[in-house]
Amino acid sequence: MEGLGSDGAASVMKWKSDFSRKFQYYLDKSTPNTMERWLGTLAVAAIYVLRVFYVQGFYIVTYGLGIYILNLLIGFLSPSVDPELEALNTASLPTKGSDEFKPFVRRLPEFKF
Repeated sequence: MEGLGSDGAASVMKWKSDFSRKFQYYLDKSTPNTMERWLGTLAVAAIYVLRVFYVQGFYIVTYGLGIYILNLLIGFLSPSVDPELEALNTASLPTKGSDEFKPFVRRLPEFKF
């Protein structure tokens, strides 16, 4: 069996590029709709839980998925810079007017989570 020719590889790359562009477009359009995104995520999670319950299987996959999501959640709730290590190097609060206030910056942004 022959592999994909240059035309086949080019069409696959074009399809991937088009799909990526459309996906990014819809992702950008959904950014202001926070409640709808979380409701959609909960709906998909509920469908998955019902499927696992109905099929009586996928427990190991669900366990691994739970550990992965927990790891992502920890990254989402953690700051980008460890405040304890930064406090040792410099003062934790601005002491002069020229010092910049650094708000909480997540290590993992919401869309990566």
